[in-house]
Amino acid sequence: MPVSKSKTVRRLSARKNLINIALIILGIFSAAFGLESFLIPNGFIDGGVTGLSLLANHVFGIPISLLIFVLNIPFVILGYKQIGKKFALMTLLAIAGLAIILSTFKFPVVTTDKLLISIFGGFLLGGGIGMAVRGGAVIDGTEIMAVYLTRKSSLTIGDIILIINIMIFALAAFLLGIETAMYSILTYLSAAKTIDFIIQGIEEYTGVTIISIKSDDIKEAIIQKLGRGVTIYKGERGFGGNVYQSKEIDIIFTVITRLEVSKLNSEIERIDPRAFVIMHSINETKGGMIKRRPLH
Repeated sequence: MPVSKSKTVRRLSARKNLINIALIILGIFSAAFGLESFLIPNGFIDGGVTGLSLLANHVFGIPISLLIFVLNIPFVILGYKQIGKKFALMTLLAIAGLAIILSTFKFPVVTTDKLLISIFGGFLLGGGIGMAVRGGAVIDGTEIMAVYLTRKSSLTIGDIILIINIMIFALAAFLLGIETAMYSILTYLSAAKTIDFIIQGIEEYTGVTIISIKSDDIKEAIIQKLGRGVTIYKGERGFGGNVYQSKEIDIIFTVITRLEVSKLNSEIERIDPRAFVIMHSINETKGGMIKRRPLH
């Protein structure tokens, strides 16, 4: 019986990994298509590290593939320290994959209409970023930096990302002109809403409720591997039948960032694939131990 359960866990883990890899690959091609066919030929930019890369490419003529890879390296290192080794490795591979696709594939220019460029370029780029996040990686390091800075200040992740993008678009207005900067803001908004749609919320935090007969093991995994605090509710099973001798059960509640959702899901599936998990978006948090404690 234990062998069968172990095989099931391995099968679920392998399936999850394949889905994550597929999402990241789709995300890379979607982002590359949006960049090559819409944004780069027409001099439009986006927000974040991708926007900085596009801006530097337009002003200095440095290959976009090189810029995206080099400018994201510091954030890969930061992701390793803040989130974990697997996340950093997946992110490095995703960014390298995007850089390779941009340098080797030649996508056709679809349109020169500025409105269509800003909307659909943002849609494809945002779709790529969103699918990569769903797969457990990022192809733009801005949010990693925002997660890091919010732990060092009183600002929220949304505040930090907004401040960064305001500076990027102000610089774009100076270097590229106000009209191009305005269309680029529209590109950013289109990308942001697409990310919002794909990963079901751009909120900074996600509240997770977990009901499992292996609540002690899951609690330890959250504390030790994610560095997050947990709250335990005492509950009682409500379904019929005498399946368990005791109806009492511990209900776990924790708050994580959306970048950690994939890692938490993997830990839960490894420990108890039958666990009942509820996730919901949290717009704001106050007090408690929201900030991640250092792992030893």
